[in-house]
Formats: sequence, C-alpha cells, structure tokens
Amino acid sequence: MPRQPSTKEPLMKELENTCPVCGYDQLAEPARNRTGGASMEICPCCGFQFGVTDDDKGLTYDEYRHEWITTGMKWASKSQKQPKGWNPQTQLGNLALLATRKRVKGRPPRLSLQYA
Repeated sequence: MPRQPSTKEPLMKELENTCPVCGYDQLAEPARNRTGGASMEICPCCGFQFGVTDDDKGLTYDEYRHEWITTGMKWASKSQKQPKGWNPQTQLGNLALLATRKRVKGRPPRLSLQYA
C-alpha cells in the first residue's frame, strides 16, 4: 500500500524557504537551520538579514515587519528584480495563513462563511 503523504510534510516544505518577516517564499535556504544557526541570507523582498538584523542588531521579526510595513513595503533588493505580479499585501496574507496552519499542527483553520 502506498504511503499517504503527511499533512505536516507539505506545510514544512511551504515554510522552509519562506521569510518569517515578510512571507517571501523564494529564499535560497531556510532563515535558520535545524540547530538554530542563521543563514546570513538577505531577503531580497524586505531586506532582513538573518543572523545580523536579529542577532547583531536585536530586532525581532515582528519589529522589522512593522518597520517594513510602515515605510511602504518596498522591494529591498537593488540587484534582484521583484517578481512579476509581486504583491506585498498578498504575500503577508499568505504568511499569516501559513503561521495559522502551523499553530494548528498542519490542519487548515476552520472557516465559517456566512452569506448575506
């Protein structure tokens, strides 16, 4: 009998190379490895550098995200162009959804739709 995919596997795959600050999902590697070491990668979207912005400068993901949002959610990289159709609001919404799914251990949140 073929092995059924775990609901945890797709979720972890989705989160693995996603920036925990802005939700950009195309990082070259995870922000932190399994032992907690920083990748030192700079997110091309928000400009957060893992291991520097947090460890050296002491900013949390939430603090940096707030600063990025209040300054207009501009694409940070000058060398890497923003993806076609890039939308920072959608990206942040996806980050919130992924965080919610992670909190409920891979189960999608229950949604109640009410029609007017």
